[in-house]
Amino acid sequence: MCWLCSVLRWATVLDSYGALWLFIVLMVSTPGPANLLIMTAGAQQGFWRCMPFNLGLITGKLVLNSAMALGLTLLVQQHPGLAKVFALCSAAYMIWLALRGWNAHLESQQHRRVLSFRDGVLVHPLSPKTWVMVVLAFSEFMPASPSFAEQYFLIPLSFALAQLVFHSAWCLAGVLLRRALGASKGLNRSLALLTIAVVLWALLLA
Repeated sequence: MCWLCSVLRWATVLDSYGALWLFIVLMVSTPGPANLLIMTAGAQQGFWRCMPFNLGLITGKLVLNSAMALGLTLLVQQHPGLAKVFALCSAAYMIWLALRGWNAHLESQQHRRVLSFRDGVLVHPLSPKTWVMVVLAFSEFMPASPSFAEQYFLIPLSFALAQLVFHSAWCLAGVLLRRALGASKGLNRSLALLTIAVVLWALLLA
């Protein structure tokens, strides 16, 4: 009977939070500026040298999620003009990050400029796409009367876990592209231009 109780308990959890986790997986796994940035970084730097940048991405979004749980959502809803400011700042910052590796194919592995933890921390807090998905997660998928754990831990930690999995997968995709095509000028600049194109597309939609 204990195993049956456990199964029923997990079935209840999946029924309650399945839509939230599906939303998070779809938002985090699909192509976007952050995923393309880390894929480009993976192609230029290698998987393990990208880990500080990856952890920065996760930390930045974790901080943003925590701030939303503490009431930042209301500020955004009361001042929609903030979204435009964040959109412009985000586009400029991500394009700058993409262009930093423009000549990475000319640099040795030891002297190549590496995207750092600090670089990654600012990506998601500046991204209007991230703000939209976080606001939707809290407003549409949070229970009407959330518990303390649901309010302050469920969504931030769910996003963090999804990022660890999918940002790492995109980084690995960049590594595999480099192994298949070589550290060529064409690959390096094509990934940078693709990232910039996606950033500008996201800016137009913001």
